Amino acid sequence: MNRSLEVRQLNKLTPEEVKAKAGKHLMVLKDTDEIYLFFATHMFNLIKSNNAKGKETSGIFPFGPYQQYPLFVEWVNKERVSLANVNFFFMDEYADINGVEIPADHYLSLRGQLYKIFEKIDKELLPDFSKVIFPCAENLSKLKSMIAAKHLDVTYAGVGIHGHLAFNEPEQGVRDTDPRVTFINDFTVTIGAIRFGIGGDLENFPRRGLTVGLNQLLAADEVVLMTRSGIPGIDWANTVVRIAVLGETGDDYPVTHIRNHKNWVLLTDEDSIKTPISI
Repeated sequence: MNRSLEVRQLNKLTPEEVKAKAGKHLMVLKDTDEIYLFFATHMFNLIKSNNAKGKETSGIFPFGPYQQYPLFVEWVNKERVSLANVNFFFMDEYADINGVEIPADHYLSLRGQLYKIFEKIDKELLPDFSKVIFPCAENLSKLKSMIAAKHLDVTYAGVGIHGHLAFNEPEQGVRDTDPRVTFINDFTVTIGAIRFGIGGDLENFPRRGLTVGLNQLLAADEVVLMTRSGIPGIDWANTVVRIAVLGETGDDYPVTHIRNHKNWVLLTDEDSIKTPISI
């Protein structure tokens, strides 16, 4: 495979050509607000439907993107939808140099930010917090079996600039991975240091993460992905969208392994489907 040549070819395609070639697996929405609305609606309707059937809901969830959760919480409270029978397996968390999760009160902690949002759920509708699970040093060796014990309805995930899903960065054999400590590569660190309001602090941005593997992410009945720039004036997502839906499968862009799944879709916005300048 010549990925460089492939990217040059993909980046010459018009948005209409990309949509036509990707078919049902690519959903282009107007902007990021519509993407978050779709995510929130999908989550809410799945749980509401399973509750009505007396069924448990199990899924792998991201916190990043996170903008869908305030909408989701608002609807849970308004329509009185209990989260007691939901198994929330969150896909990743930042770790220190020893592979131990950063404290929940750390500015970048994913679970810390989620807990602040879930505090707004009415008490009688709250999830069982023993079922709100982030990868951590204590549970990492057990997480594979914990997830396997449940029927996963769905995986939701964002896609990074180098095609990572959760903290599954490009590496040989990434398709057959399980929960573990990973190294966060320079591409992901750079995007994070730009996006998260820390002024491009590359020196102190976490370089390790705790993550579920692609074996877990791709085990769900349905996989719903999204990618969008999220940084005004910086169009970083256009290439990875094209690689994700049309590029050859390879460990150098882990998201490409999604195409061996039977039921997946990638959401993006109109800006991120525009034809970039080809170099």
